Amino acid sequence: MKCSSALPLLLLLAAMSPSLACGQPRKKADAAQAFIKTLPGEHQKEIRQFFALLEGGTARQTALKHFDHHWKAEHLPIFIEFLSFIGNEDIVPLLEQKTGQRFAADQNKWFEWLWSEPRPTPPYYANLKATFYSLLDPRFVEYFDDQPTSRIRLDEIRWGGVRRDGIPPLEQPKMITAEDRQARYLGEGNVVFGISINGDHRAYPKRILAWHEMFRDEIGGREINGVYCTLCGSMIVYDTIVDGTHHELGTSGFLYRSNKLMYDKATKSMWSTLDGEPVLGPLVGKGIKLRPLHVVTTTWGEWRKQHPGTTVLSLDTGHRRDYDEGAAYRAYFATDELMFTVPKTDTRLKNKDEVLIPRFTAAADPLAPPTPPLAISAALLRRQPIYHEQLGTQPFVVLTDAGGGNRIYERPASLRFEKMTGGNLNDSDGKQWTISENQLCAVASGKTLERLPAHRAFWFGWYAVHPDTLLRR
Repeated sequence: MKCSSALPLLLLLAAMSPSLACGQPRKKADAAQAFIKTLPGEHQKEIRQFFALLEGGTARQTALKHFDHHWKAEHLPIFIEFLSFIGNEDIVPLLEQKTGQRFAADQNKWFEWLWSEPRPTPPYYANLKATFYSLLDPRFVEYFDDQPTSRIRLDEIRWGGVRRDGIPPLEQPKMITAEDRQARYLGEGNVVFGISINGDHRAYPKRILAWHEMFRDEIGGREINGVYCTLCGSMIVYDTIVDGTHHELGTSGFLYRSNKLMYDKATKSMWSTLDGEPVLGPLVGKGIKLRPLHVVTTTWGEWRKQHPGTTVLSLDTGHRRDYDEGAAYRAYFATDELMFTVPKTDTRLKNKDEVLIPRFTAAADPLAPPTPPLAISAALLRRQPIYHEQLGTQPFVVLTDAGGGNRIYERPASLRFEKMTGGNLNDSDGKQWTISENQLCAVASGKTLERLPAHRAFWFGWYAVHPDTLLRR
């Protein structure tokens, strides 16, 4: 049985969710039309013209004539955003005629050109996004309704192809001991994200998190959010309590420069995964920023050797997925190509080369310019397992284990380390230090040097958001 006169977008919606009955997509369209009626009158007519583009047939041709005669530069981001949903043979000729560009149906090329310089967006753009994406998930209205305050360009907020929490996060997931027979699903070389808080050591395999991208858990008595952005290669652990308020985060369904955007369940503000702060919605400008915690990307064999009492994620997640190593996003990880374009890349490294990002606040000379972010090539750190560096006025050392895991510790400017054997470290004066997850400790004096937060990311993903980054390679 087929739906009569269904919109192309609604057919896509039905295809995305086989459980949708024939009439439900039309109900979503009716709900969208009802939402349009709540908007200011001067915006309704223009938004209805854009929705006519989705209908096809005579309605689309009439709308195209309208835009041909009443073209404004502010229409560009909407036309480009609609390329994925509208027949390209209709919309591309008008785009090329009005811009002089020749990108055919290559939406990524159009976006790259659009983002190459500041361009106007219509005053109703947020409302149009709210209405349009409500066809895919009615909850998307909550992000864009009422002209939300934004720290980022609205035309750079792209739908990632899933509904809100359509990539299901893991809630207090089941953990098992390393000795448990069920833990044998992990190979020695499998990549894990290791977290240690107050003596509670846990391993979260990449092969599982690639399917879920987020987990909410309590480790060592602390509530945390682990966020894995598969596209940008970053695994970050955040303390979700700021000034006594717990921010419960989820997957918004949208991206910014190929980076996952989170949302908080209380206000529906969107948050940057990489920066841990609100970028769209009522929490923007409130001075809220999540504190990143320690996490290390290493191998299961190395993590288990260092922490024989560790626990690890069970395959019993409550979801049915192919959790084999490398099964998730296999094609994406196999090439250097991007799934979603970004405004600019940097060729000093390949797009998906990994870099280590120090995430502590750098002390700086108050008379000097702000200290830019720092990225250190993971390949460089493999070549130099003891690596000395400085961010602002803060000297630090990066120690890289046999599994490729990087940990950053503070150090005095005069102190340098020369030899690392297992869990022991020798400085240039021959004094011995012990290495733990939280600190370095001098054997003789008991002096300690604290660990500093850091995480890995793909070079393109970090650079896209922080193009002023200093790179060490």
